[in-house]
Order: sequence, then C-alpha cells, then structure tokens
Amino acid sequence: MFASRAEAIAERLDAAWRARTPIAPITEAEGVTDTGLAYAIQSAWSLLRKGRGEIVVGRKIGLTNPVIQAQLGVNEPDYGALWQSSHYPTRDGVVIIPAHDFLQPRIEGEIAFRIGKRLEGGGITAEQVIDATDACALAIEIVDSRIADWRIKLADTIADNASYGGFALGPWDAAMRHADLPALAMTIHQNGILAGEGLGAAALGSPALSTAWLANKLAEFGESLEPGDIVISGALTKMLPVAAGDEFVVSLTGQPDLAVRFT
Repeated sequence: MFASRAEAIAERLDAAWRARTPIAPITEAEGVTDTGLAYAIQSAWSLLRKGRGEIVVGRKIGLTNPVIQAQLGVNEPDYGALWQSSHYPTRDGVVIIPAHDFLQPRIEGEIAFRIGKRLEGGGITAEQVIDATDACALAIEIVDSRIADWRIKLADTIADNASYGGFALGPWDAAMRHADLPALAMTIHQNGILAGEGLGAAALGSPALSTAWLANKLAEFGESLEPGDIVISGALTKMLPVAAGDEFVVSLTGQPDLAVRFT
C-alpha cells in the first residue's frame, strides 16, 4: 500500500512537471505529512524518470538556511536529485536558460562539490568531505515547484525532488577545496542591481558541513555519494524570482563571474 501510494503521487508530480501545470499541495490534497513517505514519493518519481532514460548526475541540498527551516518548522535540510537533462552548460562565463522550461522559477547561488572518492556510512565529517572532493565550483540552482503558488510544507518539497528545477556551474577549481569555505562571499546582481548576498557559512555553517549532512542522510537509505557525483550544497543567498528577460550575474570570492540569462 505504501509503495503504490508513493507511485501514484509520483505520477501526479511527473504529470505536473511535464505539462508545466502546478498541482495542489500534496500535504493538503493527499494528506502526506510523513517525511519517510515523502522521500518514497521522490524515489518513485526518480525511478519513473530513469525508466525513460534520464540520468542522475548528483544531488542538491535544500533548506540549509535556518530562517527557511524556521518558516517550515523543520530542524534539518532535505535533498533531491540533479538530472543531466536539466544541467545548463556554461560557455565563456555565460549560461542561457529558456524560462519556459520551468513552472515558477527562482534562482539561488551555491557552491558545488565534485566527489572523487566514495562517501558512505554514517558519521561523515566536513574534513572527510574535503578529502573525498576533487574540485569545487560556483553553482547556481534554478529552484522550481510543481506545487501551486509555492504553498509548500516539508513533505511537499521533499516529494517534489526538493523543489529542484535545474543547475549550472562555473569552472571546476581544485584549489577551492582548501579555501576558507564559510568565509567565501557571494553576490547576485539582477539586471544590474544588487539583489542577494551571503557567505559560505549560510549553508549549515559551511558547504562542507552541508555535504557531510547529505552523505550521512543518504546512509540512512542505504545510499552513498559516488565518484563523479556533483553536489550543490545549499543556498548562500536568498531565492530570487525569475522572469524571461532577466540577467543575473553571480560572483564568488576567487572565482570568475557567472552570467545567467533567461530567455
């Protein structure tokens, strides 16, 4: 019964995503409040997409900001899958993204990790994450929700693949692993105006700590981070709404700027 219910709700989310038509919150329409069921729905949706030939290239971490956690009444982040089909390539420091790929998009600035060695089992530390990482990069995530008007509670966003939409990356930098990650400063200019800023510490105190949380959470489900996996480790800035025609310039200490244009 648990599995069939998860599959049925996953199919509803998948249909909403493919039709670009939001649905009512599943916490209301389906009475889903348990995070275990919500992750089962997320997994069922992933299996559905893999069955069509889509490929997972890593993980995203959400709800790393204590302010957002307080708004949703939770005390830990969540995670979702990164899909190869929604990775937007960077060319000469510019990313072009069709706004109509999404339902109700917003943008966040983050730090990405490229895993070089398997991270499995519980008790993973930030130091072990750094040791297992072969490079870091500036990243942007387009967050999106299949839930109408972003009326989400924790189970809604978990089931909805942690409200993931797409991502883009700056160049990989092996030296960034050894930077003072909590002190790295990020700014986002929207159409030439400063719209968001933050430090690496916004991601659970450090992006490496956030990634360690992910490795330990995955272990609860018998999963691990594998070599080649990309992890985007949580927002350093507030979410910013996106409209066609917007241009965002994302800056991070020591990294080249990344310009993101929504067509």
